[in-house]
Amino acid sequence: MTGCSLLGQDALCTKADDDSRVSAVWQPADFGGSDAAKIRLCVNSRCEEQSSGSPDDPFLSLSVQLPDSVGASTLPVRLTVTSAKSGATVVEDTTRARLTERHPNGTSCPPTVWTATFRAHPDKGLTSTKGMKLQG
Repeated sequence: MTGCSLLGQDALCTKADDDSRVSAVWQPADFGGSDAAKIRLCVNSRCEEQSSGSPDDPFLSLSVQLPDSVGASTLPVRLTVTSAKSGATVVEDTTRARLTERHPNGTSCPPTVWTATFRAHPDKGLTSTKGMKLQG
């Protein structure tokens, strides 16, 4: 049986999967009406973009996937928020992400992934997620 150990000889591993990534989370209401802004997150030369979402949503997120081999790196991160209506930049910020090691199935089971998460704030740019309630 996959995921079971015999007489404690092997670690009990689940099949949870995860990816190395840098993420930004935000509260859509902070950026105005439905899809009022485009959120763009770049890590090194990799970028992802999506609409800010509905103000009725408690939060949304966007991630830039990284190779699992990235390890305990510190990487440059850039956030750009533009108005969907005018195309004007409303938030632009840069910082450095220090990746944290995570083991979604426990320390003795694969995979090992490296992650960092920021809050995309309309006035402060990229901030800590500490104190941000991420459940609706």
